[in-house]
Amino acid sequence: MAAKAWPWMCLLLAGVGSHAAAAEVCDLPARYGQSAAATAIVRSACNEHRLWMRPFIDAKGRVASLSITEAERSYLADHGVVAWQRVVGYWRDSGTLGPMGTIDGARSCMALDGTRYTESDCRAFLVDNPWSAAFISWVMTQAGLSGFNRSPRHIDYIRAAYHDGGSGPYQFTDPATEKPEPGDLLCMLRGRDAALGYAGLRAALGGAGAMAWQSHCDVVVAANVGGDRTLYLIGGNVLNTVMMRKMPLDRAGRLELPPPQASTQQQDDENLGVSRDCTPAREELCDFNRRDWATLLKLRPNAIVTAPASAAPLPAPTSQPQAMPPGFPRVVPPRPAQNTPAAEPTKKNP
Repeated sequence: MAAKAWPWMCLLLAGVGSHAAAAEVCDLPARYGQSAAATAIVRSACNEHRLWMRPFIDAKGRVASLSITEAERSYLADHGVVAWQRVVGYWRDSGTLGPMGTIDGARSCMALDGTRYTESDCRAFLVDNPWSAAFISWVMTQAGLSGFNRSPRHIDYIRAAYHDGGSGPYQFTDPATEKPEPGDLLCMLRGRDAALGYAGLRAALGGAGAMAWQSHCDVVVAANVGGDRTLYLIGGNVLNTVMMRKMPLDRAGRLELPPPQASTQQQDDENLGVSRDCTPAREELCDFNRRDWATLLKLRPNAIVTAPASAAPLPAPTSQPQAMPPGFPRVVPPRPAQNTPAAEPTKKNP
């Protein structure tokens, strides 16, 4: 096993004794023994993170880098598409836009015709409706993961993992006891009067009542690389972009879960997520990682991919994006997939 770890160590130690930075976790080769499904999921999420200029939240829960956001006309890193059009693609290509059809602006996103009205209407939809679940569904669609319950609401595939009985790609587990690995999903609850945690969420899923809960999931892309005791995750619509999040691991490789913020101070939108009392004088409350992390959806070893993943990562950005000039031809995303989930979320937060 030591021989297998050597390429990782070479990459991580590159630049020691110089000013060169350590290798980006998204640029490292797949871990030895990692499943094809995990590799495809990580590649899909990492490619998008590169496109959005690699923004991230550090292990202390602070925003360390933020560049382009959801409704901007700026180019992404490949200079081939602008930010808001990429978000439209997450909705349309994942099949999650159809269930949103009765919400203002959704129809304009389905049929962008190049007019100023449909563009403005669609961009308003992107701002008003969280797209984090659409992003996760898009990542799984691009990875070709078989059996994933694509939905504009995270709680739908959290519930599917709880009820699947071993037939689906994900297993519902406790984030305090299970070791996160590439391809897993770490999920939080939000907008509640009190934190539920794993036990509370499990009890609620076992009940008979409806659960139109606000939630959010990030994809695990790397864990404890070179023994750094850090978990690396990527999620969409975090601070209105595709954001990497770093969280600490203990010596055994399990999450050191931070206590959630007090419910009376917690924002109910995943784009904010810190205490309302976060100020320069109270830095301890300025932590984007202090959330109600209630479940770790473990990717099953036998999860199947039915479509090939992208052949190669997208190129890393070499310059800052520029604003799209007036009159520049719009890039219209392809039409949505026909197989769309039936559930329709509420207008505000999934």
